[in-house]
Amino acid sequence: MIGFFAMIALLASCSSTKITSSWKANNAAISHYDKVLVVGLLPPKYRNAQADMENRMVKELIKNGVNATSAFAEFGPKAFNNKNEEKMLASLRDKGYDAAITITLQDKSSEKYRSPGSVSYQPVAVYRNRFSGYYSTVYGRYYTPGYTTTETNYLWETNMYDLKSDALLYSVQSKSFNPSSTESIGKQYSKNIVKDMEKKGLIVKS
Repeated sequence: MIGFFAMIALLASCSSTKITSSWKANNAAISHYDKVLVVGLLPPKYRNAQADMENRMVKELIKNGVNATSAFAEFGPKAFNNKNEEKMLASLRDKGYDAAITITLQDKSSEKYRSPGSVSYQPVAVYRNRFSGYYSTVYGRYYTPGYTTTETNYLWETNMYDLKSDALLYSVQSKSFNPSSTESIGKQYSKNIVKDMEKKGLIVKS
């Protein structure tokens, strides 16, 4: 029984977000931009996660000297729904935004795995190791129950665009494995992305 709960605790601790690939355009640098908008592109049922991920990314960018703003906070959750692309770009440019960072949920998948139960026998006490002492030998029967685990994976993509030329400057793909909630992803995700930006030279610490 102890082993069963230990296994469940281990699985719960395996939650993580990892970058799988990234790319940066030559000579791209956030320092070239005055005002960056962070836009979460998630399905409506993930509105809370969208706001959380935008806010955490904004905070992480600001810590690194980037003037960033959350689109959710600035324009609301439906600001970019069914908008003409040219009008949307013109509107952002008018507000002084010259770059945008998008956070997109590309896919979510779940798989269930069944681990069967098992029975083991273990002597608890033996009397002088003789047949005549068998009656005072107690054998315990230990049953470890089977259990079902569900592995949930979220695939993410974050891009950075120059809003003047509408060109892609940076793209990074990530995978979140067994998060306790979609909201819990935001903190680790934003740190990973900004760290990769630094590694790629997109952000240069002063």
